[in-house]
Amino acid sequence: MTAALIFEDIRRSGSDIDLRGLKLAGGLTELGLNEGDVVAVMTRNHPAFMDIMVACRTIGIYHCAINWHFKAGEARHIMTDSDAKALIIQSEFLEEIESVIPEGIPVLVIDSHGGTHTNYEDWLSKQPVYSGPERSPRGMMPYTSGTTGNPKGVRRLPLDPSFLPLMRELAEKAWGVIPGARTLMPAPLYHSAPNNMTLQALLYGELLVLTQGFDAENILRLIEQHKITTVYLVPIMYVRLLRLPQEVKQRYDISSVTFVASTGSPCAPELKASMIEWWGAVIHETYASSETGMLTIQHPKDALNKPGSVGKPALGAEVKIINEEGNECPAGDVGVIYGRQPAYPDFTYQNNQPARDKAALGRLVTVGDMGYFDNDGYLYVCDRISDMVISGGVNIYPAEIENVLLELEGVQDCAVIGIPDQEYGESLVGLVKFHNPTSDTVAEIRTHLENRLAKYKVPRTINIVDSIARDDNGKISKKKIKQQFI
Repeated sequence: MTAALIFEDIRRSGSDIDLRGLKLAGGLTELGLNEGDVVAVMTRNHPAFMDIMVACRTIGIYHCAINWHFKAGEARHIMTDSDAKALIIQSEFLEEIESVIPEGIPVLVIDSHGGTHTNYEDWLSKQPVYSGPERSPRGMMPYTSGTTGNPKGVRRLPLDPSFLPLMRELAEKAWGVIPGARTLMPAPLYHSAPNNMTLQALLYGELLVLTQGFDAENILRLIEQHKITTVYLVPIMYVRLLRLPQEVKQRYDISSVTFVASTGSPCAPELKASMIEWWGAVIHETYASSETGMLTIQHPKDALNKPGSVGKPALGAEVKIINEEGNECPAGDVGVIYGRQPAYPDFTYQNNQPARDKAALGRLVTVGDMGYFDNDGYLYVCDRISDMVISGGVNIYPAEIENVLLELEGVQDCAVIGIPDQEYGESLVGLVKFHNPTSDTVAEIRTHLENRLAKYKVPRTINIVDSIARDDNGKISKKKIKQQFI
């Protein structure tokens, strides 16, 4: 039985979700979608996502979730590259992208009150329940962030039933989605990890509480109200939770939580230690990507014994660190991280086989992260190749500096980038969002960094800013930030 859903004032039972999903499956079939086709989705977190997940599994199609922040050109690339055969969209995003919707594809509009396109709810109520042949389940076809060039679609091969036991075991160990789990999902479903975890919570949990956005105090309230056992959070959410006043933290009973799942961006050791001190030994971190799936798991006890690590390879995952010569690195040496998770079917990049070939090393693939193993086999992620700064011939990893910045009381968010420098090739710029800054704040930050890091890692320029550009999955948008300086 599918889990029940709570979304704001909407309550749906598992049987209601199943019925709506089967009706959507029947309706999409009537619209001409066949096995292996793609339906594009552009919506905030919304109950309609549950319909889409059930429908995709039922009739063997992919859903391609478009970041609702995207402008027309960005959305056009994804709709055309994915060869979407239909679009499900919330009405508030229609005006931005309507002119670039591929000609002839059906458009189903959520929350629509008129207009030329079809109202989703009215249409769904008239559709037949799917009664066709059983098909191999499909799921999300995510588009990667596109650090360089256009985003690439990650299209997994059809799911063989033999993968299911391993996938279930991995979902339990990495996300805490066990039978009876009561899951809270505040992260956007257009990202692959929240999307996949939500699907597992639907299929195997008892209750799924979905939020449209992240509000720190509301997260605590929902945990207490619904006796949540499993939560998905990313490090920037930890920061916002920890910044709550002490009286707010103490107001809510969060003792029902037994598992916090975190992925998407590395977590600063001090930040994780502070969460464990408050929430207990429930904070789990996973190193993963849309391409590889989940490669490692760091358990709470390891967070204190191996600070900064993302854990050990999970469930037979192969992970190797490769140097510039193509050789495997010894423990302690930084190289490019390559991996493979046998619990997931292989993938292709949609319409981009050269990129798939370039990312491969035999059976393993990389997404451009750099890291190293210690002598005990724990993986440490340094940074993306594209984010690494080379200053005066020395490799500098901004994530290390950002972790140290977050240790300083008053720092609410931060980013470190490299900009062109005639003398050194690149120089460091630090951007810091600080609570109630004074004329001495920059000096205090610099002193803190100089006490903790080698001098060449301290940014030449430190700017106090009102906000840091981040994606909704918590990753700093270095691409957007660099545009301000280059």
